[in-house]
Amino acid sequence: MFSFFKKKSPPAAPPTPNAPAVPDAVSAAAPLAPASGQSLIGSALVTPIDLSASSLTPERASWLSKLQAGLRKTGASISTVFTGNLIDDALYEDLETALLMADTGVRATEHLLADVKRRVREGGMTHPVAVKNALVDAIALLLKPLEQPLVIGRYQPTVIMVTGVNGAGKTTSIGKLTSHLAGEGATVLLAAADTFRAAAREQLGVWADRNMVEIVSQEGGDPAAVSFDAVTAGKARGKDVVLVDTAGRLPTQLHLMEELRKMKRVIAKTGPANIPTPLPDASPDDAIPPHEVLLVIDGNTGQNALAQVKAFDDALHLTGLIVTKLDGTAKGGVLAAIALWARERALAQPQLRPVPVYFIGVGEKLEDLETFNAREFAQALLA
Repeated sequence: MFSFFKKKSPPAAPPTPNAPAVPDAVSAAAPLAPASGQSLIGSALVTPIDLSASSLTPERASWLSKLQAGLRKTGASISTVFTGNLIDDALYEDLETALLMADTGVRATEHLLADVKRRVREGGMTHPVAVKNALVDAIALLLKPLEQPLVIGRYQPTVIMVTGVNGAGKTTSIGKLTSHLAGEGATVLLAAADTFRAAAREQLGVWADRNMVEIVSQEGGDPAAVSFDAVTAGKARGKDVVLVDTAGRLPTQLHLMEELRKMKRVIAKTGPANIPTPLPDASPDDAIPPHEVLLVIDGNTGQNALAQVKAFDDALHLTGLIVTKLDGTAKGGVLAAIALWARERALAQPQLRPVPVYFIGVGEKLEDLETFNAREFAQALLA
């Protein structure tokens, strides 16, 4: 189900008059962000999913069904707003309340309401169902910048540091990523740098055994030292990916947050990774690990999730998010608040990499973690 590709796509066939050429994903001209109508994942371009039911593969249709079911608690209270016959101030007031109850946040709610009202006005809409469709479009547009692929294969190894608070599903998410990556043929090395919680090492060890990948673990060792050893081993053994599990902690635990900064600094001291296919506009510093710093957040926590994103970003400069447990919450609107924060962050600090949502989870099974698609999410939310 995952759209990971370790190897380059084969050269595209010469274009025909009715079939434009698809560029190589790792060519000099390939941008980091995918062109309209395509998705850059791994080192291949793939055609995005047409959301019409007839075009969906059975696997993706199953995922969308799970996503709709998972977001039902969030979407139910919003959808009831559109059951009347009039578009009036009362409808907009009810919609504002519903979005706030879904933990969209005050500022994101104001943004969405303004966009919906504009669409209603410009489109000459007269029925609440049309307002619902306008809201789907507004949410999809707001979330679209969060829809970026996790690129694997640009560096060897690609070092991914994963963090988050206890209970967010961090180690489980690492295990699922490992399974999907290994299933696509990528060689993965796990770093059990969560040395404070014995169960974390054991849990990661189970995933390593299940997926037949190597793991670097040290009971009671220094997390930074374990991370350094794992990245060094990953380089020496020619691994494609090194996934570093870190200790769960609250952002208010300043001494532990400082330890995360230390881990990142120590990982960087392993030196730049190999670059199988150098990009002309890439800086040598780009190859210095970690290449990704991901935060796993629990969708149940609502606005507290946004606070975690801000705190961990201040400490580590995040490069991506994994949002879990959206099936158990009525607070899925927090993604809108995160999207608005990410946009403002990009304007205020353009030198930093964006913070997209790489994956979302709606269950405990392996197939319940999938790549994030803004349009899918918006449609599932108000299905």
